Amino acid sequence: MLLQRVLTAVILAPLAVAVIVFPPTWLFALVVAAVFLAAEWEWTGACGLRSVSARAAMLAFTLALLAVLWWARLTPWLWLAVILAGVAWWLVSLTWLRGYTFAASPSREHVWLKLAVGLCIFIPAWVALTTLHAGPQGHGWVLLALCIVWAADIGAYFSGRLLGRRKLAPRISPGKTRAGAGGALVAGMLVAAFGGWLLDVRGGWLVALAILGAVTVAASIIGDLFESLMKRHAEIKDSGTLLPGHGGLLDRMDSVFAAIPVFVIGKLVLGL
Repeated sequence: MLLQRVLTAVILAPLAVAVIVFPPTWLFALVVAAVFLAAEWEWTGACGLRSVSARAAMLAFTLALLAVLWWARLTPWLWLAVILAGVAWWLVSLTWLRGYTFAASPSREHVWLKLAVGLCIFIPAWVALTTLHAGPQGHGWVLLALCIVWAADIGAYFSGRLLGRRKLAPRISPGKTRAGAGGALVAGMLVAAFGGWLLDVRGGWLVALAILGAVTVAASIIGDLFESLMKRHAEIKDSGTLLPGHGGLLDRMDSVFAAIPVFVIGKLVLGL
């Protein structure tokens, strides 16, 4: 499994970097939208929506919302409100994680609730990534934000395997440990500080960026746990089989969806 994960990462990492660094923002936004919609397809299945036409209609509705937001991109307050709504949702999700059996039964009401939650996950993350990419040194900031999440995943994996004893949330994700979370936080802070230095952040602002890295990692852990909870509700191990060793796109992107809006808002607050 580890070999599969490494090989998949080796193949995907250069592709991800190329998508971030080379295209203009409009093309980047289009590619990210396609990836997010593919992840949403997996989400609709995990939510219990069985009809292919209904799942396609949900994706079409999401795409329409993204198109409207792109058309309104010159209205900064609207995009900021969407990103803030995403951050607010992840704070609310903590309550759901505590009451992990909430909406577990596959009733029609619960299916539609989870589909609505999907909009709170995918749309703010898309807006946040697009906003970050369009700003000064946007390519570098997007790459840094994603590297923080990727480093956290690696740090959690190895620190969890070496030091993990006490479980982080055994009823939701038995494989995650407190040591793994600690390793993720340390790795994220180090990458944030190093990446910030490369982006000409200096002095106290570099320390602030490292702290933002830790907050971003904390958000990524929440995103990971929430997707694990939804899979437990659906009684599935992985959201898909597209990525060998990783599962589906949703399995790979869950932490990104939570981390990116938090990173963007934190960057705005710091004035970086």
